[in-house]
Amino acid sequence: MTVDPHRSTQTSPVWIAEAGGRHAVLAFSGTLDSHALQVLEELLLDPRLREPTAWTLEMSGLDHIDLASAYALMRAVTRASEPVSLTVRGARPAVHRVLRQAGLDTVVTYTV
Repeated sequence: MTVDPHRSTQTSPVWIAEAGGRHAVLAFSGTLDSHALQVLEELLLDPRLREPTAWTLEMSGLDHIDLASAYALMRAVTRASEPVSLTVRGARPAVHRVLRQAGLDTVVTYTV
């Protein structure tokens, strides 16, 4: 399992906290909106996310996500070459609502 050694210097609202084997953890904080959409889409293409078939989205630090970013997550999961099991952990009610609007409820498990 690899941990992102550069996280302490990053200001990105999303980063790969752990990746290796069959599991990856993507961590979110602050606001994920149109200003950060390109960062999210580039991260979702990161080679470290190709092998894991189980992703945990740690969203306890995420205050807001817009619909475009939620759709980007949905596209990444549904277009993966191998089926990806997706767990969202710690999403606030407003974030959960946007994820549901984007259709992620059909492919995700929620935990607190």
